[in-house]
This record gives sequence, structure tokens and C-alpha cells, in this order.
Amino acid sequence: MKAVRFHQTGAADVLVYEDVPDPVPQDHEVLIRVEAAGLNFADVMRRRGDPYPEASPTPFTLGIEVAGTIAAVGKDVTHLKVGTPVLATPGAGGYAQYLCVPAAIVVPLPEGVSAMQAAAVVAHGLSAALALSQAARLAPGETVLIEAAAGGLGQFAVQLAKHYGAKVIAAASTPEKRALALRLGADATVDYTAPNWHEQVLALTDGRGVDVVLETVGGDNIHEALKALAPFGRLVFIGQSGGQTTHIEPWDLTVANHTVTCFYVMGYMANPALIQSTLGEIIGLILSGKLQLQIDTVLPLSQAAEAHRLLESRKTTGKVVLQPWA
Repeated sequence: MKAVRFHQTGAADVLVYEDVPDPVPQDHEVLIRVEAAGLNFADVMRRRGDPYPEASPTPFTLGIEVAGTIAAVGKDVTHLKVGTPVLATPGAGGYAQYLCVPAAIVVPLPEGVSAMQAAAVVAHGLSAALALSQAARLAPGETVLIEAAAGGLGQFAVQLAKHYGAKVIAAASTPEKRALALRLGADATVDYTAPNWHEQVLALTDGRGVDVVLETVGGDNIHEALKALAPFGRLVFIGQSGGQTTHIEPWDLTVANHTVTCFYVMGYMANPALIQSTLGEIIGLILSGKLQLQIDTVLPLSQAAEAHRLLESRKTTGKVVLQPWA
């Protein structure tokens, strides 16, 4: 079968489209014929060799989220059948035509949801929902600042935060992206590439600040985000797309009773009931028309390097998806 792997970290050109052995499912696994694989900025970070919470031993196959059909099942798998459309979040391995995953993490697709739609939902939709509800403990009536609000995760976060009853301030880098966030339901927007952008947030909140920040950029941006927090506010660190780390002085958090917490979606996979109920909620919102799904770019698997360049350029709005059989 064909897969895309990197044998060393670096620029997008290190991604190699090559032949690899066909996988065979173990007793507790299913074999998925991958029809769509969603890209995430975590893929870019691992390919570049940026700090990441899990190792990426080479040769490494990226791909956190996939959708397709079951091609084979292990002998201990009785609740899933060959031919069933499914989605899964394996954490890695999705840039391939076939993938073996534990049956426990596989979710059958409801009628009316395509593989393309499902691949755009799993990591970004799931991450947005769990970051808001579990890590941030967002409550109705609170105000949340969502960074990179026009990106794949950000678009879900804007819409879900509104669904949860929050006021949303969307942070994005261009007028076009900020306009998109407003169309998705954001109450206000700020340009988080501007100097001292926290002042824009304070002006929108009568000087109080926001209750929650979803932090995705990292580096010095975190200090601006902390200045935008209200007393007892919570900053949820999801990633550092900027590739830069920083130092936070605990005493700087103390007087305002600020909390900094971290979110990693794969850590929640140990709770399959939560995962399935959350995915069910998201898919239900999409089918009912209450949640808009934006797919920005679809490319064949052989063009994974180009897909990475697009994602890294920050010119995309919405999800980037690879098709292994195109």
C-alpha cells in the first residue's frame, strides 16, 4: 500500500510518498480502508521536530484522524462488521491507504455523514468540545477568547462555545478571517498579531477581561493572553503553532487567581464513553444544521507535502483533508 512518512524531521519536503507493507489486524483490531485523513497543526509540529508530548520515532507516519470503511476485523471483534463506514482517532498512522486501529476507538458513521465530513470532525471538533467543556469548564454566560478562530479547530470552538451559552471573542490575523469568525457566530473579534492586543480584549469587556482563553500560538503570545484574562480566569494551553516556548512566572498568576491548564485530546481516549457521546453531539449538530463544517482544501495523499505547506502558511481557513485513493 501507499503511505506518507518522514525519515528525518525538517521542512515539508521530508515527507515521502512510498510503498509500505500492508497492515494486518491483531485480534482486538480492525483494518480501515482510509478514504479521508484530516490534517492538524500537530502533524506540522511533529514533522518539523518541534517539542511535542509524544515521541515520533522514524520512519514515522503522521495522521491523527481518519474516516473510511472496515476492510477486515480481528477474531475478537464481534460488534463491527466489514464494510461499515467508520471514523477513528489513532493518534498517528493516518497518512496511509490502510490502517489498523483498536476496535475500541472506532465509531460507526451515522447515515448522511461522509468520510470527508467525518475526517474534518474528529480531532478538531472533538478537541474544541473537550477543551471547552472539560479543560476550561466553560459555563453559560462566561466570555471566551478563541485564538486562530478561523482555523479548523477555531471554527469549531467559536460555534460550540456559542452553543454552550458563552460570549465569544474571536482572535484572528486578517480582516477576512475575522469576518469569517463573525459569520460563524462570534460576538466580537480582535487582531492578535497587533502589538499589545490584550488592550483590544479589555476594551471589549469594559476592562474586565475574559473568563477563558484557548491558547494555540505559544511563545510570547501567552503573556498577552494572560493580560486579557479576568480575575479567576483560565488559560487552556492547546499548542504552540508558533514553534516558540516561553516562561511563565507563577507569582504573576497569583494576585488575579489565574489558572493555566493544558489540553491534549489523546489523553481523553481512555474514556471511550465520553469520546463517543461528544462525537455524537457534534455529528448531531452538523446533521441538524446547527454546526457549520468548513473544508478548505482536499488533496491526494501524494501531495501531503503541499498540504503541509498550505497549513503552515496560515492561509487556510477550515480543514485540510488528504484522500489516500485519489
